[in-house]
Amino acid sequence: MAPLDLPSPRNSDLESALAEARASYAAARPESAAIHAAARQVMPGGNTRTVLFWSPFPISMARGEGARLWDADGREYTDMLGEYTAGLFGHSEKRILDAAKAAMDNGINLAGAGAKEVRFAELVCARFPSIDRVRFTNSGTEANIMALSAARAFTGRAEILVAKGGYHGGVMTFAYGQSSVNLPVPTRFFTYNDIEGTVAAIREAGDKLAAVLLEPMLGSGGCIPATREFLMALREACTETGAVLIFDEVMTSRHAEGGLQQRHGVTPDMTTLGKYIAGGMNIGAFGGRAEIMDVFDAHRPGALPHAGTFNNNVWSMAAGCVALGELFTGPVVEALFQRGESLRARLNAACAEAGVEMQFTGAGSMMAAHFRRQPISTPYAATPEEEQRRELFFLDMLEAGFYLARRGMVALSLPLAPFDLERFVTAFQDFLQARGPLLRAG
Repeated sequence: MAPLDLPSPRNSDLESALAEARASYAAARPESAAIHAAARQVMPGGNTRTVLFWSPFPISMARGEGARLWDADGREYTDMLGEYTAGLFGHSEKRILDAAKAAMDNGINLAGAGAKEVRFAELVCARFPSIDRVRFTNSGTEANIMALSAARAFTGRAEILVAKGGYHGGVMTFAYGQSSVNLPVPTRFFTYNDIEGTVAAIREAGDKLAAVLLEPMLGSGGCIPATREFLMALREACTETGAVLIFDEVMTSRHAEGGLQQRHGVTPDMTTLGKYIAGGMNIGAFGGRAEIMDVFDAHRPGALPHAGTFNNNVWSMAAGCVALGELFTGPVVEALFQRGESLRARLNAACAEAGVEMQFTGAGSMMAAHFRRQPISTPYAATPEEEQRRELFFLDMLEAGFYLARRGMVALSLPLAPFDLERFVTAFQDFLQARGPLLRAG
């Protein structure tokens, strides 16, 4: 008779702990449960953003102020997610709100160009080493679409090269290779931080390759930074073959005034932006070398069209001028970066001291939890046990009053105080003490 395939005691304990945490989560949030039940009648899955869905139901947030959130059941959280980096300025930065309100007081949809649009563009071009010219969009997704369109038009080539596990918007998601929601663009793949393999892939594609698109640190892919050597190798290979190198800095541009490209000293041909640059308002931007961006110059015959009713909406243009021109500059940028570096070091020290299968990767104010010890330089498929640990971490931190991404991502916002970070470290140490046996190898 074959032996019974029974779970190990440790796996049983993990499943039991997770079941208990889920039950506690659900019992404490009846209003969120009711809102989700109503939502399922009018939205597939009861949700309109995949990243905000989890079982048994997602939290319904009612309001936010500074770095605080309150859900529909009145529970308060310290916001450690910062709207997946879009909420850099928190939920109620008065100077951002005043700028947007003043702009809308003069009319919401004006169907015309504006002086604030010019000023915002000047700030972007002055800030990022790769951007001579810029155009605005409604989102980072649109920015990446238009950047690729520009690269394909400029080079006369069709194919693109992206990282396995990369994410560049709702229609360019490569966590599992190609997806049926992706744009039908001929796509090749490379392994993140694999210098030899990626350079070979670029050379193999040769004159078919229009662009290489990558984040200089993966965001949704697990906050995995690219090495400077990897980025330099891509820069050299793209120059050699004539492919356009595009850095998706929608998230990572917060890590220096000129983005991670400036911190690494590697200048791409084009850059895409979004998230926080308009103070949390809807925004995207793409820019690059003048000769590439001039494919959109309508003063020239045959220029590419680029439409979008809200590309230059008055509230985002006004908020962007304040966000990049007044608030997130110089010492403020560097202080946020160093604050994140310090926090990640403390969390990793706590993991090492506890002897658990857990670590945080990232750079500056962005980081993500991983439930394995070995060095992480490229995306990977998590095991079922790793996913269970990740969910348990999420639920336990919610119970402690801290809101972070279900996938374990943390993105610091400016309103977070030193006291908030101290409390977070303490709560994390409590998590390690309580759950340590479930986080160690069997």
